[in-house]
Amino acid sequence: MLEELGRNYFELFGIPKSFEIDNTQLTGRYHDLQRRFHPDKYANASDQERRLSMQVTAQINEALQTLRDPVRRGRYLLMLAGIEMNDETDTKMDPGFLMEQMELREALAAVDTTSNPLAKLEEIMTEVDGGREVRLQKLSQLFSAGDDKAHSEIRKLLRELQFLQKIYSEIEELEEVFI
Repeated sequence: MLEELGRNYFELFGIPKSFEIDNTQLTGRYHDLQRRFHPDKYANASDQERRLSMQVTAQINEALQTLRDPVRRGRYLLMLAGIEMNDETDTKMDPGFLMEQMELREALAAVDTTSNPLAKLEEIMTEVDGGREVRLQKLSQLFSAGDDKAHSEIRKLLRELQFLQKIYSEIEELEEVFI
């Protein structure tokens, strides 16, 4: 059980270290690991084994959340390569992208003034989805290329994707209001 704690998330799940992952394989492996290490299985074990089981289970859950989410997965891959995101100091973003974000936010703020708020939300969601898809494809290409010079572009795309995912979540919340 101790050997599981020292593995990176890709090794833990037995999947290739890559930006592109097979979610079906990831989920299947997650269930296998949970069956193997779940604390209930160690209810009659020693205190140390129970603690280890809880630690491994926590690591498995964190790994799943990280590998499922493209932003977290990208950040994790950079971290494994020894590259930091520098969120606190690297705040420069493309002005065109920031302008698009302002326009999306204004459109979201005005949704309730439209005659069909759900249709407007769907329109905004389609635009956000398009932006997310373009960035995910670029990230996949950059990570696959393994080009050390691409790390600044990867960081930029991950930050942009983070913005888009936040807006997407806000759209989903607003949809609940109008349904």
